[in-house]
Amino acid sequence: MFMEEKQNSQTFLDFNQDAFKPNSREEIAEIIKNCYKKNIPLEINGTKSKNKIGRNFQSEKTLDLSGYSGIIEYKPEELYIKVKAGTPLKEILEAIDKNNQQLAFEPIDFGFLFEGKSNGGTIGGVVACNFAGPRRFKVGSARDHVLGFQGINGKGEIIKSGGTVVKNVTGYDLCKLVSGSYGTLTVLTELSIKVLPKSESSKTLIINNPFLKKAIEYLGIALSSSTDPSGGVFYPERFENNFVFNDLIHKGALTAIRIEGPINSVDQRIGRLVKELSLLENEYSVLDNFQTDLFWSKTRNLEVFSNLKNNLLRVIVPLSETLNVIQKLKKYEVNYFIDWGGNLIWLELETISLKILREIKEITQEHSGYFTIIKLEEDLKASADIFTIDPIKYKISEKIKKSFDPKRIFNPGKMYSGI
Repeated sequence: MFMEEKQNSQTFLDFNQDAFKPNSREEIAEIIKNCYKKNIPLEINGTKSKNKIGRNFQSEKTLDLSGYSGIIEYKPEELYIKVKAGTPLKEILEAIDKNNQQLAFEPIDFGFLFEGKSNGGTIGGVVACNFAGPRRFKVGSARDHVLGFQGINGKGEIIKSGGTVVKNVTGYDLCKLVSGSYGTLTVLTELSIKVLPKSESSKTLIINNPFLKKAIEYLGIALSSSTDPSGGVFYPERFENNFVFNDLIHKGALTAIRIEGPINSVDQRIGRLVKELSLLENEYSVLDNFQTDLFWSKTRNLEVFSNLKNNLLRVIVPLSETLNVIQKLKKYEVNYFIDWGGNLIWLELETISLKILREIKEITQEHSGYFTIIKLEEDLKASADIFTIDPIKYKISEKIKKSFDPKRIFNPGKMYSGI
């Protein structure tokens, strides 16, 4: 039996302490009401797995939601799970795995990047940051799998998706609005998430040592193919020692394309794709189910950047612009790999400055793209634009922030200066 909401919980508000760790929705609401009255800014977090993403900001207190945890309801036959926002991602994945189900958007475990070990964080953090793994181009991001939510706004009022009354935000899809807001709009308390069956079979076509231009061509053909791939990635030669599997025979760079579905269908589609790409027998190999899971887990969780000391940017551009963007970025002596079938570039830079960041921003915007800074030297964080936003969208974001959090007590300035 899953956890029930604790009733009549006692809240002890000691404003001499640096952190609050509530165990119920009522406690969370009471803490926020008091912080609203006293104009006390709050840092919202769970396990701090993504705490380093975003701008540095000043907060007087921390609201730790890791104590508000548990699966409220899980109905495999109806393809959804309802959970408290502080529930560890690992707990949810283990529960749905027993029914051979998954979170199809493949949430990223940023623990490897920041700590060199797994720390998947909480489901609230997953939704608040809206990241998604390699299947993103096929199934969407985290926000596309949120069926509903409950949260508490900056006044301590409970809001719900679908039927809430929030002034000045009529017409917005609230689920999509709070997803990716990094805890700046509302404190999420409960989430209803879509779950989907795992595929019967999953295999990966590995193409050996393609040049960048050819790799992007392969990805473009695959994504427009009737073989319906669910993952497409390119790793340059410098990463060749990161992937050593029994069936993986390659030297240098590699392109990987994942095919999922019924066993017979997967084998047939792999064969068709080999023909469509005009590959010779010595130019490719195929990973089985087990090795495919390992490969895409390492890709999803950025394990090639494990415990990274350098800076990391997430650059998103149309596939048609990927080659041009990378060629222009090479002058900064970058390391990179390409995901999302060619639309996402993970960009590592050892040397960085505000000037370089401005130039990279100009390059990505010239090619209809944008970037997010995932990891940055601390002395640059206060001045750098972590997220790309234009003046019009900034004004809209200001109004939305004021509607949800009029005194700016939730993670103030984490995404944009002044919001």
